Amino acid sequence: MRRATCALLTVARRLGTPAAVLGGPVEPASLAALGRFGAATVYSVPAPEMTDHPVSARVEALVQLAGRRPPAAILVASGREGLEIAGRVAVRLDSGILSDVVDVTAGPDGPVAAQSVQHGAYRVESVVVRGTPILAVRTEHITVAPAPVTAVVSPVRMTFPGRVRAVRQVGRDRVEPTELSTAAVVVAGGRGVGSRAGFDLVRRLAAALDGVPAGTHAAAEQGWCPAEMQVDQVGTIVHPSLYLALGVSGSMRHRTGMHGAGTIVAVDSDPQAPIFELADLGAVGDVHRVVPELLAEIERRRSPTPEPEE
Repeated sequence: MRRATCALLTVARRLGTPAAVLGGPVEPASLAALGRFGAATVYSVPAPEMTDHPVSARVEALVQLAGRRPPAAILVASGREGLEIAGRVAVRLDSGILSDVVDVTAGPDGPVAAQSVQHGAYRVESVVVRGTPILAVRTEHITVAPAPVTAVVSPVRMTFPGRVRAVRQVGRDRVEPTELSTAAVVVAGGRGVGSRAGFDLVRRLAAALDGVPAGTHAAAEQGWCPAEMQVDQVGTIVHPSLYLALGVSGSMRHRTGMHGAGTIVAVDSDPQAPIFELADLGAVGDVHRVVPELLAEIERRRSPTPEPEE
């Protein structure tokens, strides 16, 4: 189960007994995992639209369920898709919406959402005063905590209108992995990689380590990587076991996004780069020379050792 789901359930428990909504049948392992984090009810929507048109179908499912069983709030994980779902649900329900939520507590007038403002300089607390509160939560800020219950599956039959099915795929683009917040290994590239072509070293090393590539604000601004890969206080905050920073100087905004990593390895040509203050292991050198050697060493260690001749 995704860490984002665990975080949403952790927050939702502060508002009452949470319920989860899943498309299709619920596997026993998924049911057990959802119950471990407090989902007493798991609404299963066994409809092909949930797979064929996931965003529109999820919006429709949340709207219809909210009409049948009004919730204290609807929580979704922030991100491009999550924000789209939250916005469309808010319009359909004529409800207020709060984005960039980093914490939620119960208040006398409903959920109180804390939002990060001005690049994390301070936080504000807000409440929704119209309709069902729709909260887009930046789950990387939430510390997950289990609270086991026995989850019960509740199949929900619903008819999806034609507008959900009236979607035609007109193309397919290569999309970078976006699960930065849950990745065990993250390889990030900064201005020091030098170019879009140079950033390919980041992707190659991430693939070699079964990790996820990422970038700094500077790398995203240069167009070397999409904004979804940006690690910093206004992008994605990560908590990997291993974080490799390639050509990353270590600005405060970037360090805010990755300081919670377990082991940090940095490669940069500037020995005074701030990233070395956080690094557990640092290599002062040209990324374009160090990383190819690292890739070759990884390949060498993964290659089977030939049997000795008799």
